[in-house]
Amino acid sequence: MVTNDKGIVSFKHKIMEEVCRLAWEGKLNSEEKENLVYKMVPGPKSDYCCIYKEREIVKQRIRLACAQCPSDAPESRGVVQVINAACDDCPISAYSVTDSCRFCLGRPCLNSCHFKAISQGEVRMHIDSAKCKECGLCAKACPYGAIVHLERPCKKACSVGAITYDEWGFCKINEDKCIQCGHCIHNCPFGAIGSKTYLVDIINAILEGKEVIAMCAPATEGQFGEKIGMGAVRETLKKIGFSDMVEVGLGGDMTAAFESLEWSEAYKEGRKMTTSCCPAFINMLRQHFPDVYKRNMSETVSPMCAISRYLKLTHPGCVTVFIGPCIAKKSESNDKSVQGNADFVMTYGELRAFMRSKDIDFEELDETYQEASIWGKRFATSGGVANAVMECMAERGEDTSAIKLLRCAGGEECKKALTKIKLGALQEDFVEGMVCPGGCVGGPSKHKTETEISRSRENLLKKADGRKVLENLKNYPMEKFSMRRDGKIEPNVNL
Repeated sequence: MVTNDKGIVSFKHKIMEEVCRLAWEGKLNSEEKENLVYKMVPGPKSDYCCIYKEREIVKQRIRLACAQCPSDAPESRGVVQVINAACDDCPISAYSVTDSCRFCLGRPCLNSCHFKAISQGEVRMHIDSAKCKECGLCAKACPYGAIVHLERPCKKACSVGAITYDEWGFCKINEDKCIQCGHCIHNCPFGAIGSKTYLVDIINAILEGKEVIAMCAPATEGQFGEKIGMGAVRETLKKIGFSDMVEVGLGGDMTAAFESLEWSEAYKEGRKMTTSCCPAFINMLRQHFPDVYKRNMSETVSPMCAISRYLKLTHPGCVTVFIGPCIAKKSESNDKSVQGNADFVMTYGELRAFMRSKDIDFEELDETYQEASIWGKRFATSGGVANAVMECMAERGEDTSAIKLLRCAGGEECKKALTKIKLGALQEDFVEGMVCPGGCVGGPSKHKTETEISRSRENLLKKADGRKVLENLKNYPMEKFSMRRDGKIEPNVNL
């Protein structure tokens, strides 16, 4: 994965921070937004490009920071959005002739093209991007390898073919195909793709005196170094204005327990099943493999939804905010067909901007807070979901030795597994699908590198006690809220 230039990321987060400062002060109006544009790009010259273009980009980023679509785009239900003003520096042509062209007499490239897209220039061959169909035959035919394929980073990062370009070369996202994974965002070298953020809504809820409760993803442990664990994050969020925080690893315990019941039944019936935790994976199922979605997907809700429902039961009227490395969680939160899910989602980058808007930073704290088992905490890594489900089956005394698992991490691996299920060619019994390589810890909005996170994470997880999953859940009213996507409550379920 290509990581955005730090200057682009910090600039984007600075805009979020300033928008949040205005929201805290009750000054987020049209006049102050316009003033913010000139504060961010004062002029008279720009360090990067035309000053008017840069100011337009800031205007569109402010709209995204307010959960709106960019100004020059029609209203869209998608979380991932393109800032057209920033998307004009990539080459339009997918195939280009380089200076290595020898202008050879046989013209194999010209002869290989069925669309008359290649013509003779003065010193080398030329490809007309308007006629080129990107078949690649000319590149294969060139004996010097002088024709290169310039695939845009955003398109290359998309595993479902949701990105195309219009006649002007602007990136277009097909919402019927997009799984909202967000990988294109951090692969665009110009920061031209972003996501809607809901920080202003969260601030407004806090200012209105509502009980706003944070829910931190299992991937949080390790994101901010080994000295900042869940307890430290919890205390920091309280200082900002949250009423409390609950670790979503507890939701991992809940999901694993109920999904294990589904797995047991499916295994007896000889039916394949997929996990239900990664929202990008669920979007891939729903939009690209609808039959597999209906037939093979688990009916258990994700850990985020489980904790949100638990909190809404025990704290009526509360507002729940999920914090994690995932862009796709925003689309899950926006899916109103699943009742009781998180009201808002915040990424780690957005969290840091949120903290800076209140001039608050993390402080080290001796860890005393734990609600999840180690199995729920490990939901964040590839294989963690399947391992937790198998643990629950084992805790109930079931023999799991013969069960075959397929753990998929990354969009291409997930597609291959789902294609096998569709064709009836899957040898394994169950599929764990995570669209991000390495699992949630490798999510597009991770705070550090995967190596840094993993090292800090393991040291933090060593401090966790050895409680069992099912024993842990006896402390919670599991019979009083639904763990199913359809909202049905199973009061007599035997975990």
